[in-house]
Amino acid sequence: MASTIQALPTEVVYLITAGEVIDSLASVVRELVENSLDAGATRIVVSLWPQQWRIRVADNGCGMNLDDLQQAATAHSTSKIRSSADLWKINSLGFRGEALHSLTTLAELEILSRPLGGKLGWRIIYGDGGKVVQVEVTAIAPGTVVTVSHLFGNCSSRRQGLPTTAQQMKAVQATIYQIALCHPYVTWQIWQNDRQWFTICPAATTGQLLPQILPQVRQGDLQEVKLEIPNPLNSEDRTQNSALLTPNSSLPTQHSALNLVVGLPDRCHRHRPDWVRVAINGRMVKTPELEQAILSAFHRTLPRDRYPICFLHLAISPDQINWNRNPAKTEIYLNEIIYWQEQITQAINQALSISSNNFKEAVHTTRVSKLLKAAEAKGGYNFNPQNPNPCTDAINRVCPNSLKAVAQVSNTYIVAEHSGGMWLVEQHIAHERVLYEQLCDDWQLLPVEPPIILYQLSPAQVSQLQHIGLEIEPFGEQLWAARNIPAPLQQRDDCAEAILELSWGGDLQTAQVAVACRSAIRNGTPMNQQEMQTLLDNWQRTRNPRTCPHGRPIYLSLEESALARFFRRNWVIGKSHGI
Repeated sequence: MASTIQALPTEVVYLITAGEVIDSLASVVRELVENSLDAGATRIVVSLWPQQWRIRVADNGCGMNLDDLQQAATAHSTSKIRSSADLWKINSLGFRGEALHSLTTLAELEILSRPLGGKLGWRIIYGDGGKVVQVEVTAIAPGTVVTVSHLFGNCSSRRQGLPTTAQQMKAVQATIYQIALCHPYVTWQIWQNDRQWFTICPAATTGQLLPQILPQVRQGDLQEVKLEIPNPLNSEDRTQNSALLTPNSSLPTQHSALNLVVGLPDRCHRHRPDWVRVAINGRMVKTPELEQAILSAFHRTLPRDRYPICFLHLAISPDQINWNRNPAKTEIYLNEIIYWQEQITQAINQALSISSNNFKEAVHTTRVSKLLKAAEAKGGYNFNPQNPNPCTDAINRVCPNSLKAVAQVSNTYIVAEHSGGMWLVEQHIAHERVLYEQLCDDWQLLPVEPPIILYQLSPAQVSQLQHIGLEIEPFGEQLWAARNIPAPLQQRDDCAEAILELSWGGDLQTAQVAVACRSAIRNGTPMNQQEMQTLLDNWQRTRNPRTCPHGRPIYLSLEESALARFFRRNWVIGKSHGI
């Protein structure tokens, strides 16, 4: 019986492997742009002609000499790695040597390049399999220009299976946005059919770049945190002498860098979790474990069914990562995943806290924002009451940005002063945030005597109360007795109503939110100076002071510079009178 297993022809093998790397216009752009970034480019121009299936990427990187150009498109040729040991020291975006070779099997490939300091530039056209077909000297500035023409011309079924042109262009735009976020120092110019499509200007940080990509987000809506963190204690440092890849600098391998940009939850959030993004060593990746850690850190800070804006960029020692998992390198194996989740949670808590490092203007409505347009800082003006609180003065000496209670408006809002202006703090939800975090840290159920009698509970309600730890037992026909209750409810007259509210479902955190809401001081309750100050001090120390557990903003800030602009305090009096 004749054998039916045969080796595939070389051209078929090339088509199959090319499909793993090059499967769309966006994948071509991604591979070429990553090569430009590896070459040190700070300016990249991408030109697309989607109807002609043509793409050009030009950069001002280090360029290539003639010998490198002749080798560039051959199978598995790369300047990034040399041996299997180098797979654990990858600090570049590309390393497999597949992209250019794959393009020669699916399209026509032309490269123009001139190295930095080189006197001549070269133009090379490649044939099938990466063979050099034509070589000539050409005039070109230092850098590289790669042109891909007639993409998938030898595979018409591939073209037919791709999405519409508009969808492909949307994918290209998303790809460039993702890469730009990881490399904010790069200038981008994107052209479509010989017309400028969009540009991205360079920025010092990712937080400064993000509003170009999300125009509805203002710079003041974002908080950026940069931390240097040690590698896990039990990590194996296989690359003692190598350097980490970071957007602007390098770090020794015993430390990693964490760059976090978050949208403050009292100002911006999304209907979908589409802006929870994670990048590692310059490339956006899919890491469900880290994304879940981000979502968990924002729990009970956003309104219901809303999701955060968060971009996380980790610069990790290469020996902690295995990039060789997916052809597109979007999925990785990351060592010590729990350690990185803990570091991310701590960084988000730091970003959401209120401290002297991240005091920002908090104007929550468009109307107020337009009315109190922030001016440049004007020092020197501070309101000081006639009878300052000595306790508060001591706090201010320790932390100049501490809030100082001044007055109460409508028995609802606390007027608080700080070194940069004044805040209005809603007392109920500020207290609710304090109580909620206390309950999360120390959920206590205290015995009560006599027990709290409840009427006509369903089996589901009894089960729910037992689920959150309450001792519930029959006390007669349609009567139930609660032998213990959450500690904050112990002194309340409406304890039975509160327990009934807890019986309607939800997990332990839902119960903690309900208890905090019911136990917090009510709006309309008068407070004296010391009570207001105590509440402000406790609230400032919470982990997530910007919103209540339901996602409502707690405070509104009126910065002194905005007040100065509104009241026109910088006017010259004589001129204002027409003198």
